[in-house]
Amino acid sequence: MLTFDMLCPFSAWIKVEQLKPYHPHKEEMIKINKGKRFQQAVDAVEEYLKKAKGKDQTHSDDKSKSDKGRKAAKPMKIIEEDDEDAFKGGSSDKPVKDDPHFHHFLLSQSEKPASSMEPITKRLKIIEEDTGSTSIQAADSTAINGSITPTDKRIGFLGLGLMGSGVVSNLLKMGHVVTVWNRTAEKCDLFIQEGARLGRTPAEVVSMCDITFSCVSDPKAARDLVLGPSGVLQGIRPGKCYVEMSTVDPETITELAQVITSRGGRFLEAPVSGSQQLSNDGMLVIVAAGDRSVYEDCSSCFQAMGKTSFFIAGEAGNAARMMLILNMVQGSFMATIAEGLTLAQATGQSQQTFLDILCQGQMASTFVDQKCQNILQGNFKPDYYLKHIQKDLRLAISMGDSVNHPTPMAAAANEVYKRAKALDQSDNDMSAVYRAYIH
Repeated sequence: MLTFDMLCPFSAWIKVEQLKPYHPHKEEMIKINKGKRFQQAVDAVEEYLKKAKGKDQTHSDDKSKSDKGRKAAKPMKIIEEDDEDAFKGGSSDKPVKDDPHFHHFLLSQSEKPASSMEPITKRLKIIEEDTGSTSIQAADSTAINGSITPTDKRIGFLGLGLMGSGVVSNLLKMGHVVTVWNRTAEKCDLFIQEGARLGRTPAEVVSMCDITFSCVSDPKAARDLVLGPSGVLQGIRPGKCYVEMSTVDPETITELAQVITSRGGRFLEAPVSGSQQLSNDGMLVIVAAGDRSVYEDCSSCFQAMGKTSFFIAGEAGNAARMMLILNMVQGSFMATIAEGLTLAQATGQSQQTFLDILCQGQMASTFVDQKCQNILQGNFKPDYYLKHIQKDLRLAISMGDSVNHPTPMAAAANEVYKRAKALDQSDNDMSAVYRAYIH
């Protein structure tokens, strides 16, 4: 059976349940993937099919004429386990993975747990969209599923919170040389044991390293880290790279970019979409903007910490705008799910049955399943702080105001999160918004 795992330039072991038949899903995938490179891959597969059909016809004719006809082509089999013969297909012994017409395309499995995938060799690809407004660089795999060649540049990391801790751990696992700093110094101890170096101040980290990442809680923390005493700005020298990974407003990014570049530094914003678990698993999605050369210098780092990275063309601040929109949608969605669960309870319906039905429909996702199960179990251990998603909603609403764009759904959700914060849920997971509906 021909499947869509044949359209992307990397080899992988793929579970059967993750494959989609080529022909039934061809039109759907063409609509979703509009880039030139994907269309070229589809054209290559179509060309291959024509040739294969011709060979099959020739084989059939020859066999009918003589008992000494050619040996039938081996049908391509779906890979279910580590099988050395799995990549052999057609009438020759040439591995399918080496055939230029059979590049592999792994469909997005962001809704599937990482454990459902076998090791994948990490490679980068750059896709230039027709519009010219967006370039995409996809790592296509995770830090726990494959190997990469770490950069020889010295990496610094400031901020070891829920997200930063997982990022640093994966950078170290993938062989990067990392110097760390955290406002609460004790959080550095574990990473020092794993091989990281210790920086006494943000300025010292930046002066010691070629590329320094930061990941802190909000705009004020991001500004203080750069502009405060012994801050990043004190250590910036010409050629030094600073990558802001915090989710903040575009105005803060613009300010930080200006002060960094005014000292000869190179600036990139690269906020991340995900959670503590996704950070630990190296499954974050990175959205970057700013200096393209810094983005390229960070490629091995982004591969270590994430499954995919996007470079948004244009000015620094565009990644912040995109991330705020993404988190606005996620936060509003979480509030709606919590509202549905509590309404089910209020009307005498089983919350578990509501979840079971929801997870069999079009809205099914790992996010929905995990958040709802945690709610039903009363488990609000933070995976993404409620106070942070409320901050993101607030910043997104303000961004809408700045361009006179209505954000009524986000505004309503924001009020529910504010209520949850008033109930002392700030340091719980964002799913604790549920408690705003039952108190």
